[in-house]
Amino acid sequence: MLEGENIPDDDRLPALRAPSMTPLRQRMIEEMHLRNYSKHSIAAYVSAVYRLANHYGRRPDRLSREEIRNFLVDLVEVQQVSWPYYKQVLAALRYFYRHVVRRGEVVDDIRGPRPAKTLPVVLSPGEVARFFRAIPSLKQRTILMLAYGAGLRVGEVVELRLSDIDRERRVIRIRQAKNKKDRYTMLSPALLAMLDRYLWAAQPEDLLFTTRYKDRPITPSTVQRYCLAARQAAGLDKRISPHTLRHSFATHLLEAGTDLRVIQVLLGHASPKTTAIYTHVSTALIGKTRSPLDMLPGAEPDAETSDN
Repeated sequence: MLEGENIPDDDRLPALRAPSMTPLRQRMIEEMHLRNYSKHSIAAYVSAVYRLANHYGRRPDRLSREEIRNFLVDLVEVQQVSWPYYKQVLAALRYFYRHVVRRGEVVDDIRGPRPAKTLPVVLSPGEVARFFRAIPSLKQRTILMLAYGAGLRVGEVVELRLSDIDRERRVIRIRQAKNKKDRYTMLSPALLAMLDRYLWAAQPEDLLFTTRYKDRPITPSTVQRYCLAARQAAGLDKRISPHTLRHSFATHLLEAGTDLRVIQVLLGHASPKTTAIYTHVSTALIGKTRSPLDMLPGAEPDAETSDN
């Protein structure tokens, strides 16, 4: 879901109560199902198109190219949404106009601003240990240790089931993750020991982490709150989210000498270029790299060299 928004019902927007609105939204959902989009992508795209319609109080299929462009300008300049959110809204609108209402020409020349390239926040091993020590709840500690110890996305953690834990092979199966792909990631002895403690205490029936209803997983936003509380309790200044733990997992593996291709598979990255970002955030590797200056003949410092 985008920026914490929910998909609103039609009765929350009187201007969109027209009978044709529901079929239009249904057609978009059906098109996305046919193209095998995930439920999270469908919800996010529908929410983005609704936001456009709500901005003008009119049906989105009747808006002009200039109105769509002005809406996007408003997102960037007035509302100052984040780049990832803007990018997702733009992708949703392109999909809607190209594949649902067949008016692709209204979005063909719309381009996004050049995003600032920033490196992810990464914790040191000491900070990770301090973070986990600050979590008194066994359930919360297990969830966040999965994010770090197996490199999981928050959406993957909350969907885990008992059958996904393969004790014999020491792996965790991630079902239909990003881009609708299954994958396996590692199940370390320390993580398995933590899971066993939690399973003994919680006795889950299928889903590992649920609300008070055993058939409903906890939400990603709940895990975000666990993370914020742990950061505050640990007294850490860095911004920490569940994804920070995933970034730290990858960086610490790289610093331990793990091949980048193995890290790519564990993270479920489609492209090695995505994984390669961790070569830029690993300060340990940077510190161990020898400068070409030190390789020049006679470059060794001479204790007897004087400024005189």
